Amino acid sequence: MVWHLAKIAQGHKILSFLIHSFASRDQAINLYAKPVMFNAYLLTFLGSVLSAANISHAEVVYIKDFSIDRTEVTVAAFAEYAKLEDIVTQAEKQGGGYEWAAGWKRRIGWTYKSPQGKLAAFDEPAVHVTWDEASAYCAYTGGRLPTRDEWILSAFTELREEPHGEYQKGKVYRYPVGDTPMGMNNNRSHHLSVKTTKKGVNGLFDMGGNVWEWLADRREDEALTAGGSWWYGPEKSTANGLQWKPTGFYAVYIGFRCVY
Repeated sequence: MVWHLAKIAQGHKILSFLIHSFASRDQAINLYAKPVMFNAYLLTFLGSVLSAANISHAEVVYIKDFSIDRTEVTVAAFAEYAKLEDIVTQAEKQGGGYEWAAGWKRRIGWTYKSPQGKLAAFDEPAVHVTWDEASAYCAYTGGRLPTRDEWILSAFTELREEPHGEYQKGKVYRYPVGDTPMGMNNNRSHHLSVKTTKKGVNGLFDMGGNVWEWLADRREDEALTAGGSWWYGPEKSTANGLQWKPTGFYAVYIGFRCVY
């Protein structure tokens, strides 16, 4: 609720700023006294702003000077964005995303809507998206992809004043779910819906296991991914397990979350 109110307030602030910015200097504007004439470009842009303010968001967790999605971005959230913006992912355009099977194999019909060939539940993580597609989604919702440092801080260092269960404020854990990997999804079969695994450090879900997550860090045409996935062993979910992947790559193992 707080997040939605913040986005709506932000949308109104942007609206007010743009109205005054685009208005001619010799025209006094009072939104509450008389109608205002807009040009087509402004109306189009304002429509995008208000649509972004209304898109469904995951819960967020506040980490020092930024906040991060509590869960990976879901199929429902990405589908809503794709519908609003007429987005067709590369996996859809090319006929399907990739899976490892003694080499990378394209799987026909595998997209974020049907990650392993069957229609996904709305609360599954959105996979088969490229770095650019994930980054564009985050930007549309008022955020961005997390940096390596932001992701590692959020995943391993407990920062809550009164953490629940086994977690202790200030402690740095080996895994995003504590001292052991127990509770992460490393089932080597498929990802799970969000909020169905063990709640981890800082109250976050699936920072380890389930699906890899795109990070903001780039080197030429590669970007970092973090957290490992359901296919990999738990060591890929440690701070030393981050991997570089081509930014244009999309596979059943890779999703994302945003920071704000």
